[in-house]
Amino acid sequence: MALDQDQVRDIADLSRLQLDETQIAEYQTNLSNILHLVDQLSAVDTADVEPMAHPLDAVQRLRADVVTETNQREHFQKIAPAVENGHYLVPRVVE
Repeated sequence: MALDQDQVRDIADLSRLQLDETQIAEYQTNLSNILHLVDQLSAVDTADVEPMAHPLDAVQRLRADVVTETNQREHFQKIAPAVENGHYLVPRVVE
């Protein structure tokens, strides 16, 4: 799909791009090439291709899920202004 210069001006206006007349031909070529590539990609038959989350079968290296801090809940609740049934009480924000 090839774009004409009026379409490029409209796209630039919608995109809030300020183009001068010397840039329009270059944008026309680049945008037409992009649309041509999209047309090529759309023409490829992908019916038998299984969707995948990542193109590589890579596995992330994760750290071990180990507790590194001691539970200090009782200590923090002792110094909290208001606690009830193990929960912090805060002022109501939304009525």
